[in-house]
Amino acid sequence: MTDTRRTPPPSGPAQHLHAFAATPGRWETERARALRTGHVRDHTCTAECEPVLVHERTRWGWLAWTISGDGSRPALPHQIAVLTPSATPLQRLALRWLTRRPARRIGMAPGIPALRLTAIATAFLSLVGGLSAMVRGIGAGVALPAMALAPLLAEQLPTTLDARAREHVRTVEGAGVCRYLQRLAALHTCLLQAAVGSDRYELRRSAEIGQQLLWDAADLLQAHEARSVSGELIARERLMLQLADQVAQVLGHASARARPDNGEQARKPSGTRPTTQPASQLNIEGSTRHARPPHR
Repeated sequence: MTDTRRTPPPSGPAQHLHAFAATPGRWETERARALRTGHVRDHTCTAECEPVLVHERTRWGWLAWTISGDGSRPALPHQIAVLTPSATPLQRLALRWLTRRPARRIGMAPGIPALRLTAIATAFLSLVGGLSAMVRGIGAGVALPAMALAPLLAEQLPTTLDARAREHVRTVEGAGVCRYLQRLAALHTCLLQAAVGSDRYELRRSAEIGQQLLWDAADLLQAHEARSVSGELIARERLMLQLADQVAQVLGHASARARPDNGEQARKPSGTRPTTQPASQLNIEGSTRHARPPHR
């Protein structure tokens, strides 16, 4: 990812997203829960130790942060996922499903894979229900297959749902790619914050294009080695920077018009139209041509 450093850094919005910046107390809560319920990596860990991750869901996807034993707040996400543009409410459920807490598993015996706690509970309930059904006269040919299939479904269904949910997100891991996508996500977060609750077309359209650019970048990073698509990644980051600059101009114009002592502009009749078109309206539609997914 060294090639992407040629892109100039953003001057206005924050360049990085910090863990739970909007809800600082959430980090301490999650860390305390991890210390109580799971293994947290420290100096005694080996390479095989799995990191404990906390998922921070956003409007555009999620960031997975690593909890360390020393209590420090991480600066770089372990994983970043981007939701498909124009996601439906059902597709947005993929974020909650994929960021659910890991299933608890119980080892049955040496050499036998650990089973989900839900599968064991389902097996017990199906056994009780099946025996009750047979006592009430339902034939064993109906009750026994149901008793056998219920725990199998409880064990396999989450895996199937995981695969379906991942079709609507693009996920990347690794320090280099996460650092690059973190910059884009910070810029896009600023676009979303400006668009929320606003009726300005420029702001809402900027947020839509930003989501498409973020999705395209994550799609490229998930499917290709970063160096092979560095040119396309740089182009998308520059477009995102342009969008952020245009949004800043729109907000600046709106703030200037809202001031009652704005000199000559304040003394103009309310129906007077500006003689020049804001810069944010000149290029925003042209950016959509570059925001389409690349042909492979």
